[in-house]
Amino acid sequence: MSDEAPDQESKTEDPSSKKLEDAHKKGDVAKSQEVTTWFMLLGSAVTFALFAPWTSAQLAEPLRLIITNADQFDVTGAGFAGFFNGLALVMIGVVLVPLGVLALCGVLANLVQHKPVWSIDPITPKLSKISPLSGAKRLFSSEALVNFGKGMAKIGVVGAVVVAVAWPERDRLDTLMTADPHLILAAFQDLGIKIFTAVLLVVTAIAAVDLFYVRHKWWKQHMMTLQETREEYKQMEGDPHVKGRIRQLRQERARKRMMAAVPDATVVITNPTHFAVALKYDKSMRAPQCVAKGADAVALRIRAIARENDVPIVENPPLARALFAAVDIDETVPPEHFKAVAEVIGFVLRLKPQGGWRPN
Repeated sequence: MSDEAPDQESKTEDPSSKKLEDAHKKGDVAKSQEVTTWFMLLGSAVTFALFAPWTSAQLAEPLRLIITNADQFDVTGAGFAGFFNGLALVMIGVVLVPLGVLALCGVLANLVQHKPVWSIDPITPKLSKISPLSGAKRLFSSEALVNFGKGMAKIGVVGAVVVAVAWPERDRLDTLMTADPHLILAAFQDLGIKIFTAVLLVVTAIAAVDLFYVRHKWWKQHMMTLQETREEYKQMEGDPHVKGRIRQLRQERARKRMMAAVPDATVVITNPTHFAVALKYDKSMRAPQCVAKGADAVALRIRAIARENDVPIVENPPLARALFAAVDIDETVPPEHFKAVAEVIGFVLRLKPQGGWRPN
């Protein structure tokens, strides 16, 4: 096999869950930047719609005092420091809420695209990241060209939408220069909400298309060759955790098949508190056959199914313990237990208009 990485044409198999999980652990996930942009725009729109009046009110008074009393401020020494600190506190208080909303939107944008990732691999220093040749390849790669095209198209579309929304308001904006400040703020808030709404509608379509493209591309990148699939299967077969899981699944399937056979049993022999053994017999059989057995919780379930399906339940603790230890599922009763089992089945079948089983 060649040491070179397999080309995309030879990757014909879907990526395994193990390969996808390994990629996730390395921080390699399908992530669309346009979805993040959509969430940030949504957060900005909500913040603008809900907090613009409050923000304007918080800033209006300090700014009015600065403008009307500009010649009276002491801008030297401690006076200037006090003035600057007071203004800075007002500004910080105003921007904290919008920044908190945008931070929350940034987190949500990632959570809706993939489960949380805790990996330092993407930020681990690598020589390829500082190599001029590698940088040039990334700069002029097909992916870079696609991203550049997407960026230019997005700017053009969004710009056209903003112009289309704002252009009918051009005459109204001219008259705002002499209007009351409160009217100016209300008008700009109204126009801003219209622009945000129109841009969000466009970016929603862009984000949906980009998310599909990014996920499809990410899936294609992680597809595997037939040889890789075989090698991974061999590795997983040797993993004790995988073996344990396979064993557990097999046991669960066997238990389901066993429980499904209980309604067809002839009798269930029990130790009332621990064991239950379901036996099946008809005239065509050489000897009764064990179709289900279990201890504790499994025994309780066998008895419950038997009661639901009117299968006779006989309490015989010594026989139940002996059969539980001596016979496996789908095996016939050993000869040393023929007599005891014959008595139980004969008793059960005498309750019906049928003949009972007798050992040879």
